[in-house]
Amino acid sequence: MDQYFYEPAKGHGLPRDPFKAIVAPRPIGWISSRDGEGRANLAPYSFFNAFCDVPPIVAFGSGGRKDSLRNIEDTGEFAVNFVSVDLAEAMNRSSAPFPRGVDEMAAVGLAAAPCRLIAAPRVADSPAVLECRLLRILPLDDLEGRPTDSYAVFGQVVGVHINQRFLVDGLFDTGAAQPLMRAGYIADYVAVGPSAMVKMRRPKTVEEAMDLL
Repeated sequence: MDQYFYEPAKGHGLPRDPFKAIVAPRPIGWISSRDGEGRANLAPYSFFNAFCDVPPIVAFGSGGRKDSLRNIEDTGEFAVNFVSVDLAEAMNRSSAPFPRGVDEMAAVGLAAAPCRLIAAPRVADSPAVLECRLLRILPLDDLEGRPTDSYAVFGQVVGVHINQRFLVDGLFDTGAAQPLMRAGYIADYVAVGPSAMVKMRRPKTVEEAMDLL
């Protein structure tokens, strides 16, 4: 099979860097926070995921010291708002470079709701929201030990909000919630609906795995 190979440090030689298209689709960390003066902030981050379930830990990557990062440094808390297809346009508008101190939630016409355990607001219409407290902010260096001006923000989930309409027999129905995920290049997203869900039972033994061949 023919392979196109490149070393990122030497350039990809393609019309656009394919890295973000290869590591895709990715959940969107729609991060709401407050600054030290109590002003709300909302911004989407395409480098986001869960890293542990007991305790539940999530993290997002910030390229540069953006408002979300500075707010979390000041307050030690943030919320992650689930981005559904219905919220796609509002999420995209909230990514604009609003001046520091502007409440993006209000600016793009979203209703805010209070969290239970943290002071940061949440997106009222989001299917699910994770309330988080800061664990650590990790500056990211390259292989030579040089700083990259990128940071990984780790938070422990201390509270979870779920819209009741997406609980089916006590289970969160991901397909019905229709998550929007980042994929590919500048304008590429993936929408997941019920028809896109695939169910596979994980084998509990090697023998069981071989029986599935």
